[in-house]
Amino acid sequence: MATGQLFSKQTQALFYNYKQLPIQRMLDFDFLCGRETPSVAGIINPGSEGFQKLFFGQEEIAIPVHSTQVLMIPNVLIEAACSAHPTADVFINFASFRSAAASSMSALRQPTIRVVAIIAEGVPELDTKQLIAFARANNKVVIGPATVGGIQAGAFKIGDTAGTIDNIIQCKLYRAGSVGFVSKSGGMSNELYNTIARVTDGIYEGIAIGGDVFPGSTLSDHVLRFNNIPQVKMMVVLGELGGKDEYSLVEALKEGKVHKPVVAWVSGTCARLFKSEVQFGHAVRAKSGGELESAQAKNQALKDAGAVVPTSYEALEGAIKETFQKLVWREDLRHQRDHAPQIPEDLNFAIKSGKVRAPTHIISTISDDRGEEPCYAGIPMSTIVEKGYGVGDVISLLWFKRSLPRYCTHFIEICIMLCADHGPCVSGAHNTIVTARAGKDLVSSLVSGLLTIGPRFGGAIDDAARYFKEAYDKNLTPYEFVEGMKKRGIRVPGIGHRIKRGDNRDKRVELLQEYARTHFPSVKYMEYAVEVEKYTLTKANNLVLNVDGAIGSLFLDLLAGSGMFSKPEIDDIVEIGYLNGLFVLARSIGLIGHTFDQKRLKQPLYRHPWEDVLYTK
Repeated sequence: MATGQLFSKQTQALFYNYKQLPIQRMLDFDFLCGRETPSVAGIINPGSEGFQKLFFGQEEIAIPVHSTQVLMIPNVLIEAACSAHPTADVFINFASFRSAAASSMSALRQPTIRVVAIIAEGVPELDTKQLIAFARANNKVVIGPATVGGIQAGAFKIGDTAGTIDNIIQCKLYRAGSVGFVSKSGGMSNELYNTIARVTDGIYEGIAIGGDVFPGSTLSDHVLRFNNIPQVKMMVVLGELGGKDEYSLVEALKEGKVHKPVVAWVSGTCARLFKSEVQFGHAVRAKSGGELESAQAKNQALKDAGAVVPTSYEALEGAIKETFQKLVWREDLRHQRDHAPQIPEDLNFAIKSGKVRAPTHIISTISDDRGEEPCYAGIPMSTIVEKGYGVGDVISLLWFKRSLPRYCTHFIEICIMLCADHGPCVSGAHNTIVTARAGKDLVSSLVSGLLTIGPRFGGAIDDAARYFKEAYDKNLTPYEFVEGMKKRGIRVPGIGHRIKRGDNRDKRVELLQEYARTHFPSVKYMEYAVEVEKYTLTKANNLVLNVDGAIGSLFLDLLAGSGMFSKPEIDDIVEIGYLNGLFVLARSIGLIGHTFDQKRLKQPLYRHPWEDVLYTK
């Protein structure tokens, strides 16, 4: 393996299996280091495609996401992504241990990929051996499995390496130092980055080879690589008990292949304190398989081979400092001045910490879903269910922002039931039926019917309430009201029916009036509408109070008689269109029923008969 530097400020990666946090951390590190281009060129995410929005400093960027239903086969998908991003030579694999080997092998087979980092722990050993053999035969590098990754200080980092931005700044990883570091443990890497930053000029490159039995690259592989990098002046190695990987480094030191100082420590010396074999840390590596694999034996072998080995982990920091101080004296190294750049803080975090204030984009006063359960007008969903609230109660909460008395909410429910449908011949139902028979979906069929609701069909409730209220509040007699509307060229909303007559009243109107007279404290607006009807019937027998007029006038009585609404609030409710909303809600039930009916009957495309059309010039 040997060769030299793996990464630079121009290195770009493909990220397999989208994970927002590690990618954003990579991009934040890029900005911290002053990179001109993001280190993540593209994302490979089986099952979804398009672009993913992320931040590169203060700028929001869109990173391509590669995947289509056709390219679900990993090797085909990876090949396509590599072709789309030929400058990306690092493959960061966040796949699970079940699929990590196959996707990693696919990446290694691509001519553009030099380095593959496998994050998953527990990749089958046979698969890992095959990956190692292929990589070595093709001069490629595998970091992992079971790795957090690696970092080139001031240039490039893999995934979650070195943790948060605060930790990266604390460890001075935004600029290059002189120390090459390699460890089996990703977690301990963070600790050593901090330690090295305190007593030296910092890390030049750091690698966590991973904790599985067969690492894709070994401690000695990276030490020999560091030996070939001029900017690396010394190396720090952190091993673990178990396995014999450290002995390859011992041999390299004995054979004189390493010409730079090496400070090494093998963790796990406390294992001897336990009577039986104890496993530490990683799944199968961190346990001793005999005296040769003990931390004490490895530390002694490294010391005998020429590495600087402290007497304990606590003494490691001092050994690193002393070794670096000798280099400072010998090679005229100096501690770098540190001016850590500022990373723009995420807005959500800044708001929570009280550092900034930002305007909201939407105002909502009727519901809140931020707690453990949604609330309607401040009432938890569980309370609504436990107290047996009905549809009328929910409407009162979401539309009127208060709990109306039961007689009010029951009246709302009666209106919904009575207005749910009026047969297949009215314009709304007709449109819905025609659309459903054209093979359209439920929403399209429903909307086609709802779009007919307006001044001529079902939309007169608000107008009826508005004009009845205006006339009553002005103390106009029915004669003055009707004749005044006539002079203005306005038909009286809520009066008149195509079928019903004075001697054949609409049963729905009678039911509503009967309920209101029994339960409402006052029905002054309804009684006024009845007086208007008496006058209009003297003009024509079909000028009866229709269901729109009945609901409009009775809703005025509901609002005024409940004592829960002020006059301006009542005016707003009528003006905004609440009452037509009731008809829209109710009629949606019937329109949905007509849609299902036509589809259940498997009715063909509707064509209007010729004989029902007047063709004229």
